[in-house]
Amino acid sequence: MHLLEYNKDGELIITSLDDNKPPPYAILSHRWGEEAEEVSFEDIARNTGKDKSGYKKIRFCGDQAKSDGLQYFWIDTCCINKANKAELSLAIRSMFRWYRNAARCYVYLSDVSALPLTDERETDSLLWDSDFRKSEWFTRGWTLQELIAPSVVEFFSREWRMLGDRVSLKLQIHEVTTIPHEVLEGSPLFQFSVDERFRWRQNRHTKVKEDAAYSMSGIFDVDMAPVYGEGAEQAFGRLHEKIRKQEEYLRKQEECLRDLRATDPRNDKKRIEDTKGGLLADSYRWVLDNTTFQQWQQDPHNRLLWVKGDPGKGKTMLLCGIIDELQNALSKTALVAYFFCQATDTRINSATAVLRGLMYMLVSQQPLLVSHIRTKYDHAGKALFEDANAWIALTEIFVDMLQDLQLSTTYITIDALDECVIDLPKLLNFIAKQSSASSRIKWIVSSRNWPGIEEQLEQAGHKIGLSLELNAESVSAAVGVFIQHKVSQLAHQKNYDKQTQDAVFARLTLGADGTFLWVALVCQDLGNIKKRNTLKKLDSFPLGLGPLYERMMQQISVSDDAELCKQILALEALVYRPITLEELVALVEPLRDTADEDLREIVSLCGSFLTLREDIVYFVHQSAKDFLLEKACGDIFPSGAEEVHQVISTKSLAILSSTLHRDMYGLKALGFSIENVTRTEPDSLAASRYSCVYWIDHLHDSKANFSTHNDCDLHVRRVVDEFLRTKYLYWLEGLSLCKSLERGTVSIEKLWSLVQETQDQDQLAQLVQDARRFVMYHKGAIEGYPLQTYASALMFSPTGSLIRQLFQHEAPEKITLKPGMSNSWSACLQTLEGHSSSVSGLLARLDPAGVSVVG
Repeated sequence: MHLLEYNKDGELIITSLDDNKPPPYAILSHRWGEEAEEVSFEDIARNTGKDKSGYKKIRFCGDQAKSDGLQYFWIDTCCINKANKAELSLAIRSMFRWYRNAARCYVYLSDVSALPLTDERETDSLLWDSDFRKSEWFTRGWTLQELIAPSVVEFFSREWRMLGDRVSLKLQIHEVTTIPHEVLEGSPLFQFSVDERFRWRQNRHTKVKEDAAYSMSGIFDVDMAPVYGEGAEQAFGRLHEKIRKQEEYLRKQEECLRDLRATDPRNDKKRIEDTKGGLLADSYRWVLDNTTFQQWQQDPHNRLLWVKGDPGKGKTMLLCGIIDELQNALSKTALVAYFFCQATDTRINSATAVLRGLMYMLVSQQPLLVSHIRTKYDHAGKALFEDANAWIALTEIFVDMLQDLQLSTTYITIDALDECVIDLPKLLNFIAKQSSASSRIKWIVSSRNWPGIEEQLEQAGHKIGLSLELNAESVSAAVGVFIQHKVSQLAHQKNYDKQTQDAVFARLTLGADGTFLWVALVCQDLGNIKKRNTLKKLDSFPLGLGPLYERMMQQISVSDDAELCKQILALEALVYRPITLEELVALVEPLRDTADEDLREIVSLCGSFLTLREDIVYFVHQSAKDFLLEKACGDIFPSGAEEVHQVISTKSLAILSSTLHRDMYGLKALGFSIENVTRTEPDSLAASRYSCVYWIDHLHDSKANFSTHNDCDLHVRRVVDEFLRTKYLYWLEGLSLCKSLERGTVSIEKLWSLVQETQDQDQLAQLVQDARRFVMYHKGAIEGYPLQTYASALMFSPTGSLIRQLFQHEAPEKITLKPGMSNSWSACLQTLEGHSSSVSGLLARLDPAGVSVVG
């Protein structure tokens, strides 16, 4: 890219710079006069052309740039070596980008006069408005992109008087061009349709007919090499074809990001902050002055900071605060990506989920990085993120992203490593290795003081640790701020007098021991105590989280709803993700006819352990779940956790048997794509969504033994057998509607592991084997089109398939020409059995159901 500047002698010179990383520069938009009067590239190179009328524009642009603090400026008449055809072609293709990247764009309107006003004319300050609207600048083809692309566009009259900028003049510009106000204010162009963007070029003309198409390429973000002589029709044909391919590329990219997104960590951060009562700035800012933190932040050799501390010490909120500070300070110079692990939520408790969340955040901020994902995604599809090889594939992609030279300085934060319950060793090894690989990437991780985590992170060559226990004074001061905040809230809520307020503050300060969670739980309990009983209750709160949980468990045990609360706590301790109130009611029988107000009250009785947000039940903290599973298991699992798993599984099957049916969402058309599906109102799957996805997981973890003949196991076998025979296809449709068919395929493998020992003589084993083959073979069609469960999936199954025979009544009646199918499953499928996780994506792509029946 050639830029103009004045040397120390005041001479105008051309400087060649890398247009990928140019310095700030101004750019001129103008109408050309007679070509002989415009200063050319050769004129500048030879220091001639000063007598040409076009030289005044150059002087104006240079002086205006200087007054705006810009050393460099660009003008199309003299910054392109038109004698070099390759350079000219590249310049035409780069024009939109050059205008977009300019710090300022000056529009010189040679046909608009705005003479200084005299006293007599002061009442008519917009005499130039009519000329402005009629300016030929608005009729030229290339000036459309020059109007839209830059972030700052300023208009000048022929006397070099500023008339206004694109925003202040948006009313006039809109009336002349029909371009929406949002575009003139800087909204992204992709938000506007292709047809609408083409309409913006109405009444515009170009000197060379092909330029009418070439001048539009940047507005559609396509790269189009000029081929002068091809004619306008051919040029527009090429433009439309590139737009079509671009739209297809973007559609695929949206699909890729949608499949990559298991969660949006930005939403998780907001949820966590809201659940904990909001982020209190004064409770985390101590870390900004901490020597260890500053050492990590300022020393390029210290790339990994490990924040460690006991439960309830405020690690998560501390990291939330650090993230906010980094984003505020580095929003324009660096990327900030983060992830919050939570053991109680299967969406965010695995190593692969961590990488998916971080990659999603990086691509959201620097979209060009998606190319590293697309390289593999375009071949593998969604299975890339979910099959047995997902970790291998994701680590390779993530490393490529971190090594990308276009990647800005990046800060990566991972909270609660100890709550990554699946493949934590792999994640720790990856962090240790990658944190030593590049000085451009800074890492922060947090966890409890686990020796296993410390041992693996020690492999990182540039690690420093920040122990909350070793910074007890700072943490205690932060907890003190938190106590003041909570006591102030309580005083306002309960109308405390000063004596009560001071007593509460003193007791909390005495018992907190640097633990935010202890303070939060005690304040929550105080909020439920009558004001008159506050003082006498204060001393009853034991010190430490463990004793506090024990006291709260004792309170639950003596309440009128003790058994119901324990049943709820047992369920919550074992579910694989936080469940909604509707799902809770469906799974806990005594809640079936409970009024909404009473239901919320019952959940609040478990409030020491559970919290409710947007009708979803969460644990207040991982330590609460740990206490239930380790210290209170005798209370909530009197017959063992396996029995509760079995109850959940059996209850789930009962729920599904009563709610699942064909076409749950009323799609009607067999070819209705899952991408166009919207939930019914009310949602037909609201109460059964959890059961639909996880009933087999609970059955598996109940340690059911299908080879015994005791009454309990025989009952479970009968229930499972009946469900598969009567509801299997409806269940697959439900999984598709829940966008969880991949997980359902894995679940069928778990069910198969329970029954396969009896496969030679057992009818249930044979049924499960056939159901397993059915979903493996037709996964691709059903996942994309829920109702293909009853069409292509049935039609392209072997005639001897048990599932096909059981559900033949659901096959399309109007299909008269049906494919001839063999009696048994293909040899190919049977050969691949035993490797279903890794080949399910391949089977989906080979699926003959791709010849879908879409009637």
